[in-house]
Amino acid sequence: MDNSHQKLVGLIKAALVAAIYVVLTVALIMFSYGPVQFRLSEMLNNLAVFNKRYIWALTLGCVIANLWSSLGAVDVIFGSLGTLVMTAISYFLSKFVDKKWQKLAIAVIICTISVWSVALELHLVSQAPFWVTYLSVALGELGSMILGAILIGIISTKIDLTK
Repeated sequence: MDNSHQKLVGLIKAALVAAIYVVLTVALIMFSYGPVQFRLSEMLNNLAVFNKRYIWALTLGCVIANLWSSLGAVDVIFGSLGTLVMTAISYFLSKFVDKKWQKLAIAVIICTISVWSVALELHLVSQAPFWVTYLSVALGELGSMILGAILIGIISTKIDLTK
């Protein structure tokens, strides 16, 4: 496979992940936004530990999905920046471990802790109580990320997600 073909395949993979993120978020819109949320699409954040292309794919997916948010441009900008930061940190820290389960555990922990930015955004824009909102959103994130770690862990036994 020549270099231009590899780049095209990588771009298609990123576009598919972004599209899946958007579809999962919008299809489950009643669970995807607000101070009590279970954004199932967040399970895809686990992909970031396999290849940095998924950092950009997930961020783009989040940008597009957040166009449906009641918080408007604030969520499009700051919610998406949160995804960029949490997936980039997960990618970077996963470089220091060898086992796949350790990489996925890093993503689960980092993404769950990092939803403080969502709680802060909801607190500042809609006056939701910060700590209650943080706990609620973190629990949803934890559930989604654990489910994603299991599914993506299984998928990664059949498909090389690093390429």
